[in-house]
Amino acid sequence: MRASSYGFLHVAPLTLLFFLLCATFTTAIAQDNIQTQIDALAAGNFSAKAEAVDQLLATGHPRTAIVLQAMLESALQQRKSDNRIVISSKSGSNFQLQDAVTGEDLGSASRRDLKRISVNNSLRKHIRTALAKLSLADPDPAVRRAAVDQIIDNFDADSAALLADAASTESDATIRELMSIGAALGALNSEDSATRLAAIDTIQDSLNPEVRNRLTRLLNQEQDATVKAAAARALAGIEQRVQNYALLETTFFGLSLGSVLLLAAIGLAITFGVMGVINMAHGELIMLGAYTTYLIQAALPQFIDWSLLLAVPAAFLVSGLFGIAIERGVIRFLYGRPLETLLATFGVSLILQQLVRTTISAQNVPVANPSWMSGFWQVNSALSLTYNRLFILLFSILVFLALLLILRRTVLGLQVRAVSQNRTMAKAIGIRSERVDMLTFGLGSGIAGVAGVALSQLTNVGPNLGQAYIVDSFMVVV
Repeated sequence: MRASSYGFLHVAPLTLLFFLLCATFTTAIAQDNIQTQIDALAAGNFSAKAEAVDQLLATGHPRTAIVLQAMLESALQQRKSDNRIVISSKSGSNFQLQDAVTGEDLGSASRRDLKRISVNNSLRKHIRTALAKLSLADPDPAVRRAAVDQIIDNFDADSAALLADAASTESDATIRELMSIGAALGALNSEDSATRLAAIDTIQDSLNPEVRNRLTRLLNQEQDATVKAAAARALAGIEQRVQNYALLETTFFGLSLGSVLLLAAIGLAITFGVMGVINMAHGELIMLGAYTTYLIQAALPQFIDWSLLLAVPAAFLVSGLFGIAIERGVIRFLYGRPLETLLATFGVSLILQQLVRTTISAQNVPVANPSWMSGFWQVNSALSLTYNRLFILLFSILVFLALLLILRRTVLGLQVRAVSQNRTMAKAIGIRSERVDMLTFGLGSGIAGVAGVALSQLTNVGPNLGQAYIVDSFMVVV
């Protein structure tokens, strides 16, 4: 037993050393192999370069995509001093160099120390195809999906075969269907009418713009009456669906803007319904909410993603307090005199505009979208919904439900409804109507400020912001 253990202790290190040497030797061979293929990219003629691209692609080396992308962007160069292939990036008057094989930083060099590896249009197309092949084999489905979209958008004679081969091994059903559509686009060029008919049948439900373009060209060039009729039916169906989605997108845009006007109009409806006051400064209260959002982002630039969550209560308080001040300082002296109230609140609106111009800026100010409100939801090729409008629509519904809850389930809401229905009777049962007027005006003004927060994500924020929406808000109330 001891002899066996003694022998194992001597053999094990030798075995480990053997495997380490084999791994090192294999790595060295692979490194030499890719170095040879990359060196071949500097060949004198473009045909040899195209062959070198194919051989480099066959190595499966992780640096392949980086090298080919650099070559496509004319960033792959040869250092004259030692003929080393490098990836260059502009750095002032010189170029920062990186070894094409290892990624090692090689310092900088001037333009005269480098020789650019030239490419022509044919080679660029060949490189794009090679990069597409790499992307189609990527383990990330999002990368493969993006590669298929790019191939279809830049469709050529080689694309159909490339997508057909990739579809045979694709595991994701959605991507495989997209690949089949791409392959069918190539089949539209077939001389066999049955093949063209089958291709039309495959792509007739696709909304991809390239499909519409190819069907339009086929309709103009096709000689076979059956194929031409099938192409016309498919194109008409696609165009109808595109129009339907365009109408849906327009409706969505209208609802998102309408939801902001709803918030603004709710405040007007409350103050007019309870107090009979037409507040011409209501638009400026919306503006104050938008400027509150700007000031919070300016004060907390590192918390942009949280800025709107902070701005909503802050804007409600700021606009609400301004509203209470307007009611206590101006409007309460003018009850029952609608013309004077209208003129007075119009004057207040001008004062608020000038206040913003003096204290902040006379120019528009930038309000950033948080990262979670940036971008869009791509439903399909014909319909995309922006996240900011989607969130604003949902937010407006939540604010409306919260206001409904306040008016129906709280003491203030009960008093507001009582005063709006019969002010004299409300006073008779002990409700302080003056206090209700003040809080009602503050509530309506606060909601206007919240509308300003939402509006800051859709349009420019400036001193005249309120003027653009006050008339629309009145129309919503009417």
